[in-house]
Parts: sequence; C-alpha cells; structure tokens
Amino acid sequence: MDAVTEQRVVIVGAGLAGAGTAARLREQGFDGKIALVGAEPHRPYDRPPLSKDLLLGKAESADLDFDFAALGVDLLLGRAATGVLTGERVLNTDAGPLPYDHLVLATGAEPVTLPGTGALPGVHVLRTLADARRLKPVLDARGSVVAVGAGWIGAEVATAARLAGCRVTVVEAAHQPLAGVLPAEVGAPMRRWYADAGAELRTGHPVTAVRDGEVELADGTVLGADAVLVGIGSRPATGWLRDSGIPLEPDGSVRADAGLRTGVPGVYAVGDCASFPSARYGRRLLVHHWDNALTGPSTVAAGILGGTAAHDPVPYFWSEQFGRYVQYAGYHEPADALVRRGDPAGGDAAWSVCWLREGVLRALLTVDRPRDLAQGRRLIERATPLDPERVADPSVPLKAAAR
Repeated sequence: MDAVTEQRVVIVGAGLAGAGTAARLREQGFDGKIALVGAEPHRPYDRPPLSKDLLLGKAESADLDFDFAALGVDLLLGRAATGVLTGERVLNTDAGPLPYDHLVLATGAEPVTLPGTGALPGVHVLRTLADARRLKPVLDARGSVVAVGAGWIGAEVATAARLAGCRVTVVEAAHQPLAGVLPAEVGAPMRRWYADAGAELRTGHPVTAVRDGEVELADGTVLGADAVLVGIGSRPATGWLRDSGIPLEPDGSVRADAGLRTGVPGVYAVGDCASFPSARYGRRLLVHHWDNALTGPSTVAAGILGGTAAHDPVPYFWSEQFGRYVQYAGYHEPADALVRRGDPAGGDAAWSVCWLREGVLRALLTVDRPRDLAQGRRLIERATPLDPERVADPSVPLKAAAR
C-alpha cells in the first residue's frame, strides 16, 4: 500500500458540506479511508426543502444524491463529536474515539433560541429534519402559527403555513423584514407581501416572553398560537471545539485560511461552521448558505491531496416567499451605492437592487428577475466596471451596462 491509500479522512458533519467533501475526495483521486460522522440518525439530507416541500407534504425526504457505498464512505450516523485531540490526531465522539490523518470540520450551524424555551413543546426552530417533522402536523391541522423573526426562515415558514391554510402572525423587533441583511428602503416593499398573502406582520414589536402556546410582546399584547416558530438567526455549531486548540473567531466560526485550513496540522473547516478570508471583498466572511457548502468541498479535497486551491466564491442565496423568488449574490456594505432596477413602490412586481463601489458591482438582490441575477453574478466575479445610469434602467440587460 502507498501512503495515500493508508491515510484516513474523518469528516465531522453529514450535511451537504461534509458529504460533498467525501465525494470530491473520490473524484480527485483519494483512495484512502473516509468516515463521515453525523450526529443525526438520518442519512445525509439537503436542508432547503425543510421549509418548503417537507413542511407542505410535497416530499417525504430530502436525501442527498450520493451513493456512499459506491464511494467507499463509512457512514457513522447518530454519533456526536465531543472534542478533538489535535496532537494525537483523534476525534472524540460519544461512541468512542476515531483516529484520523486529516480531519474535516463540517458541523454547520445551529439556530439561535430564546432563553427558557428549549423544553416547551409548542415552541419550534427549523434546522433539522426532526424539526420539520415536529412542525408539519400543525400545518396539516391548519393550526395557528406565530413566527418570531421576519428573516429568511420566518418568511419561508410563514409562506408554507399560509399555503397550508394556517392563521399566521409574524413578529419582528426591527421596523421592516430582513432588517439584519437589507437596508430599510429595500426591505420596506416586502411588507406588502405578508398582507397580500393573508399573514399579519407586526414590526417594531420586541418579544418579551414566550410560553407554550403564546407570545408576549413589549407592548403587553399576548398572541396565542398552536406553534411558535423562533427564527432569529443561526450560529456556527462549534461549541464542542472550544478546548481543542482549533482557532475560533469571536462569532464562533472556525478560523480557516483561503485553502480552508485551520492552521492546525491536518484539520480543515468547510461550510456554515467556517469563516474564510475573501480577497474579493477584503474581509473575512462567514456564509450560512447552501451554495457555500456546495463549493467549499473542492478546495478541501485539493488541500488534502497536496494541491493548492482558494475558496473565494461570490456568496449566493435564494428564498421563496409568498409566491416570489428572491435571490441575492455578493456582499454589500453600507457605504456601497444603491441602485434600483424597477420600482416596487410604483407597482413593479419584479425588481432588483444593485450595490456598486466605484462603478463595480458588489452585490445584487433580485425579485423575480432571474436574468439580472445570472448576469450580475458573472459581473461580480469579473469585477466589471458598469455605467450606473444604464444599471438603473430595468429595460437594459445588466451585462449591457458594462463600460
């Protein structure tokens, strides 16, 4: 046997990033042992359908399309990682230790919860298959739903619940939807989406208490519900690494370099649990989106096989909200110039917003304008200078705005 054949890669986290790393390793010629460790008992599955098809009963599962037996990957499911002995190259789990030559951290993210709500049966989060299966009976029964947080998850669950015929109220501490990711003037037109769909949106109302079956707001209002969905964000699932010596950022993400190496010999990090330096944007990025988990594994596989690759994608995300297809690509900052394509306040159903810096497209949000997204994404990748006046004309294809 040669040295590579004798090597063992242990991947912690059986989601898209972890499963994708196993597949990319085989595709790139790794013929050693691969073990994929997952805390959940289920076969690796995709997460986007959880807030869409699975909640509405349009699909029974969301299994990832990988043949692990054909890939020669050992699935170790229902097995939670508890720590890493980096000097000995051993992963500790609740079912015993696993030695490794290369360790890939792909444990993803976990939902932020409200204090004291973990044991309440009527309070839900939505991150796992088990979460979706717990919430689905409420939608099947057309029960009432209160969603805390008008972010991506809150909007998607509200969409599914309304389609199921549920009474839906969404409460948000900020004064517009998606306040954490979009400026007020961009998020404001989305308010109408809730009303048009028959969902009540209450913004500027912080939650002061959540009890089983009810939510209390700062103004004293108490909202009853068959289910309370808490959708107030997520954080890297890295608490189990705090005493390992593997570097973590203040936000809890594993600090990786451009090759997704952690700086600890033989240890890589990929997907929602990892932050990486972006040369494109000149800062470290933590991206909790599907596309990042899809693209990162190729970089990790190249590194394990002794090659060099850099992970610096244009971040991309999509969401289905109240019959609209919302897509976002790139990364914007407050100082970037905002340019509108279309006027939602004037009745345009499809519209886009672009963020430019010195005439170069940095990010864009599109609502039912897929061509803008496809062209804009390529323009961001190439850092193509644009004419802002032509960008602002929705009848002009974005690619035609290039200088």
